[in-house]
Amino acid sequence: MKELLLYTHYFSTLNRNHSHINGYAPHKPILLLSVIDCIEKGYINDSKIYISSNELVSCFKKNWGIWVKTDYWEMNFRYPFYHMSSEPFWRLVANIGHKIENIKPFNALKTINYACIDNELYLILSDNLQRQKLKQTLIKTYFSSVTPTVDDNSFYLDEESPYSYEVRAQAFQRQISLIYNSTCCITGMRIVSNYNISMIDACHIIPFAETHDDTIGNGLALCPNLHRAFDRGLITIDENYKIVVSKSFNEELDTTYSINQFENKIITLPQNKKFYPQKENLIWHNENVFIK
Repeated sequence: MKELLLYTHYFSTLNRNHSHINGYAPHKPILLLSVIDCIEKGYINDSKIYISSNELVSCFKKNWGIWVKTDYWEMNFRYPFYHMSSEPFWRLVANIGHKIENIKPFNALKTINYACIDNELYLILSDNLQRQKLKQTLIKTYFSSVTPTVDDNSFYLDEESPYSYEVRAQAFQRQISLIYNSTCCITGMRIVSNYNISMIDACHIIPFAETHDDTIGNGLALCPNLHRAFDRGLITIDENYKIVVSKSFNEELDTTYSINQFENKIITLPQNKKFYPQKENLIWHNENVFIK
């Protein structure tokens, strides 16, 4: 009971960024709610919380959609994962070849291996009754005035059969096409057919095989040739949604089909900021796929 009271205190007094107009940042409590969900579902089985956990990222995005009702705060997973180290129960462990003191929020995905929570906290979260008490502490402390809603910006399938894979792929294509109005976000090309023929692809920013992330924030609407160029690292999109073209290839520049003509162009974004491409996904593509 004494330890539960201690962590109840820790959970209700999180150090958070503050805006005079928009209040306190919701990232840390959202991350802790997501850790609790992952422990409850059996995705986390010890005190190590891996930053590369697909399930944790998915839970974070889902909880963000449920509890966060303002567009002011950017949904960003790596920042709270890093800044949670200011709390007494959360310790970062670096990847081999990196030092904790050199880790910064912007490079967290590449430099952090996992966070280690207190063993006592893990045992508490492994007990359903105590876990629910801490979960309610987070909700009552940080989201008492929020009416929770289900976020439509997610598709989650734990175990995929060939049939469910096809359903998931069709759902992702349909949602991206809807959000982007069947329009390539780079060229502006839009073709609508009465025969259900689409000339616009739903492109994963981080490949589905890497993270199993079929959320809208991991998608772009691209025409097929630019989809291929994006997947092969010939183009990327920076954190300001500007197109960056690789210098690793040659092409005829005096043609209307030139890829280089899109350099520094800002992509066409969805009307609702909620569905913007997630910046951490764009950073991942820039660092892991784009040919510099």
